[in-house]
Amino acid sequence: MPAFWAWFVAAGTIAFVIWCVYLISWAGKQGPQNKEDEDLVGHVWDGDLEEWNNPAPKWWLYLYFITIAWAVGYMIVYPGIGAFDGLFGWSQEGQYEQEMQAAEARYEPIYEAFAAMEFEDLVKDPDAVALGGSLFASYCTTCHGSDARGATGYPNLTDADWQWGSSEKDIITTITNGRNAVMTPWAQILGSDEAVDNMVNYVQSLSGTVEAGDGAESARTQFTTFCAACHLPTGTGNPVLGAPNLTDSTWLYGSSAEAIRTTIEQGRQGQMPAHGEFLGENRTRILAAYVYSLSQ
Repeated sequence: MPAFWAWFVAAGTIAFVIWCVYLISWAGKQGPQNKEDEDLVGHVWDGDLEEWNNPAPKWWLYLYFITIAWAVGYMIVYPGIGAFDGLFGWSQEGQYEQEMQAAEARYEPIYEAFAAMEFEDLVKDPDAVALGGSLFASYCTTCHGSDARGATGYPNLTDADWQWGSSEKDIITTITNGRNAVMTPWAQILGSDEAVDNMVNYVQSLSGTVEAGDGAESARTQFTTFCAACHLPTGTGNPVLGAPNLTDSTWLYGSSAEAIRTTIEQGRQGQMPAHGEFLGENRTRILAAYVYSLSQ
């Protein structure tokens, strides 16, 4: 925090505490003059609702001062006055690091023991799979769902379709480094709405969703020219590039004509964020084994 703002926050905090003390002291002395505690003060609402001169009990007033004293003590012990770190030097980042170090010291030997196993054995080990499932629940369910079946734009991990490959190395690379998949827009390159319609029909026909129409031959030529570099001439895709297989029944963004048209006209950008930095090598391998087990 810059020095100016540190002093600004500190001055504002101290001034507010002093103002609270003054306000409570002033309010405790206020009241109608020359009135006994059981006299009416002369304030009337709604015709017959009158106010008695009954001051708040002293213990209630003292609670305010106790609260202020507690606040002052808290700001001395913990950070709360500008850049002052408090007598204990506590911070949420420091507490987080301590908790992470304690958890790592407790659980890392368990991760190391499982991670030392062969990948095939790891996939079949119930305890390792259960541990991988807990990692999946912590880090992956937001996108892929608690059942790992994904959603539109998020792959289903329980089937046998792997956009980036299903080997141990492929899955670990995906988790460690993340993936960036880009499908560029092709509407302008295809040239016309009719050409886009023909390409939509042709792509659907590759998976047997619909019968190829009259423009299939023209679309096939354009597919070979523009699309085969990623999806291959057969449309079976290329895991090296993350280009999906267009001949099966798995559709990341939907198999309807509208969804495919949107993909062709606007393109797609899918991102799997990298998790290797905070998972570490051992947990990444266990999680990879769990993800692979889902498809088995």
